[in-house]
Amino acid sequence: MPKQSNRINDLLASVTEDLLGDSSQQVQDNIIRVERILLEMVRPDPIQPRRVLPERVHRAFHNNRLTPTQALRELVQTAQVAARQRGQPFQGVLDLLNISENEDDQGQEQKYSPEEQLLRDLINLAMTIRDDGQVNPLTAVDVSQGITRLYRIETGERRYWASWLLRDFIPGYTGDGMIPCIVVPAERSSVFRQAKENTSRAQLTAVAMARQAALLLLTVHGYEIPDSLVDNDFYRQALDLDLRSKREFTDAVLAAMGGIGRMHFSRYKALLKLSDEALELADRYNLDEFRLRPLLDLEADAQAEMVRQIIQFGLTGRQVQEICEGELADSTNPPEEKPSPQAMRFVKLLQSLDRETPENLAQVLLRQEKNVHLARARVQAMLKFLEDVRQRLGED
Repeated sequence: MPKQSNRINDLLASVTEDLLGDSSQQVQDNIIRVERILLEMVRPDPIQPRRVLPERVHRAFHNNRLTPTQALRELVQTAQVAARQRGQPFQGVLDLLNISENEDDQGQEQKYSPEEQLLRDLINLAMTIRDDGQVNPLTAVDVSQGITRLYRIETGERRYWASWLLRDFIPGYTGDGMIPCIVVPAERSSVFRQAKENTSRAQLTAVAMARQAALLLLTVHGYEIPDSLVDNDFYRQALDLDLRSKREFTDAVLAAMGGIGRMHFSRYKALLKLSDEALELADRYNLDEFRLRPLLDLEADAQAEMVRQIIQFGLTGRQVQEICEGELADSTNPPEEKPSPQAMRFVKLLQSLDRETPENLAQVLLRQEKNVHLARARVQAMLKFLEDVRQRLGED
C-alpha cells in the first residue's frame, strides 16, 4: 500500500537538488562528508536494481547466509567451473586475467560465461584500486543505530566488491581494510541519485532498467521502500502505476533513467511481466529489451525456454518475434500429440548430418555392434524405416 505521509512533497523538493544540485555547497554545509570506513561496516543495498553478484549469490548474501568473502568465493568457484569447461582452467584469480591477456595476444575470441566476465571486470577494477587508489568514493547512507555504526551503499557497489576481492583474493595486499565513502544522512538518501549513478556509469541490463523504473515509480507514488531483500513481486507492483498521475515527477524520472523517452520507459517497465526464471536468465546474460519484448505474451514456462534459446543460438530480435508469433498461433490450434523424446533426438540427428561423415558413422556403428553383419543389418533396417518416413511425407 502507498505510504500516507507528507514526505512526497519533500521528495519533490529534493529531486532537482539530487539531479542538478551543487555538491560543493553541500560539502561546505557539512551535509555530506567523506570518511574512510571499515569494509565490514559497509553493506550493499539489497534492492539496488543492478545485480553485481549472480542472483543466487546475491540472495544468499543478503539473507546473511554468506559473508562478503564467502560470496566472492562462490563467484570464483563458478567461474573456475566455466573456465575448466572451456579448457582454460585457472587457480588464483590473477590467473584468469593472465589467460585473457594471452588470448587477446593470440587474437582468439573466447565466449566467457557471465561469471567469468564479471570476475575479470572486478579483478581489473581491483588492480586499478591497488595501483591508483580509490579515486571515486562510494556514496553510503548512514544507517547506524545507537553505538552500532553501519552504512548502506547508495552508489559504488562494484567498487565495494572489488575492494573485498583485492583484500582477500589478490596476493600482496597491504591496505588497511578501509574504503572512502561520501556519507549521506539517512534522511537525505535518494533513489534518484542512485538511478542517475547507475545509468551514467556501466550500462544497466534491460532487466535492471526494469527494476530501476519500478523503484522510481514506487517512490514517487509514495510506496514504502524496504531496506531488506525483496523478490520480483515487489518491483511488479509498478506494473499498475504510471507517470500520468505524477506529471510533476516525469522529467526527473526520465532524466534519472538516462534521458529516455516515455515509450522506452514503459517498455522497460513491461519486462517485469516476465517470469522469475526468465528475468534471472535475461539479467545474467544481459539480453536487450528488443529481444525480450516478444516474450511478454507467452506463458511463464515458454518465456524461460525462449530466453534459453536466445542465449544458446544468439537469436536476433526479429527471429525471436517470428518464433513467438508462431508459438502464439500454435496455441490457438487444437493440441497435437506430443512427440516422444526419441523422435525429437532422431530429428535433431537428421538435422546435424552435414556435420558428420559416412566413414565416422560406419566406424562408430561397427564399434558399437562389434559385428560387421549386424552393423549392415542395422543400416538396412534404417533405410527401410526412412523410406517409410519419406512416403508418409507425400510426393512432390
